[in-house]
Amino acid sequence: MSTAAADQKRRALGKGLDSLLPRVPAPAPAAGSEQAEAGRPREIPVAQIDRNPFQTRIHVDEEQLRELASSITANGVVQPILVRPLANGRFQLIAGERRWRASQLAGKATIPAILRQVSDEQAMEITIVENLQRADLNPMEQARAFERLSREFHMTQEQMAQRTGKDRATISNFLRLLKLPASTQARVESGALSFGHARALLALENPEEIERAAQRVAALSLSVRQTETYVQGLINPEKAQKKDPKPEPPIDANVRAAQERLQQALGLKVTVEDKNGRGRVIIEYARLEDFDALLDRLAGK
Repeated sequence: MSTAAADQKRRALGKGLDSLLPRVPAPAPAAGSEQAEAGRPREIPVAQIDRNPFQTRIHVDEEQLRELASSITANGVVQPILVRPLANGRFQLIAGERRWRASQLAGKATIPAILRQVSDEQAMEITIVENLQRADLNPMEQARAFERLSREFHMTQEQMAQRTGKDRATISNFLRLLKLPASTQARVESGALSFGHARALLALENPEEIERAAQRVAALSLSVRQTETYVQGLINPEKAQKKDPKPEPPIDANVRAAQERLQQALGLKVTVEDKNGRGRVIIEYARLEDFDALLDRLAGK
């Protein structure tokens, strides 16, 4: 794909899913009626909508869902969901699962929806790409979504980067998480281990050793930096410190969240040092390719 074509694809993604989906032709309006034109939202019974079988998201925060349901009760659904018509007269969700589920909690009979006519393959690709453009997928959900794009659509990492707007090095780092043992993946998915912890553990090759290290890291609440030191001690025992690492002073929750968000976005180790609103952000890279990708991302190509 040429640079111009890639830029055009990125601009299309910036306009939202509407630019990726063909419109459903509107039926001829009845005489004297004001039939909504094709592409305009229409009210569809909530009970006639089936869940998206291609949904990437596994975990949904129930508290946030209840808050959204309360908002819908008070203000209605602000942004329509996207659905496609099925042969049996029902509809299948393409995007907007949280709004649909919250509408059910709120006891809504109908929900505003935009109809799009897409194939199974298009629906799957759109769902995965739309989810990957969101910031609230956990690292394992993102890793599995990228893996599906590779396996089911035969996309290269460069093509995935163009479709999702993420850096290729970031995609590569997410895909590496799938090499973790299932039990360690579960810890990452639950939030017990961060993306940075997982990357540090991948320096170990034996699955049993990775899981034992993951248990210890979680039990001692080690920071990412401490985890890296611990893992290097396992790889090079002769250089390991005799004493166990002590937990570092607690990091402000907002600083930690910002640090994790930057690490996921850049695919590199990020340290945020903050003191009363002043500090610095340290981004570390191990390869020249990572530095070049970071420079392109921050300064623009």
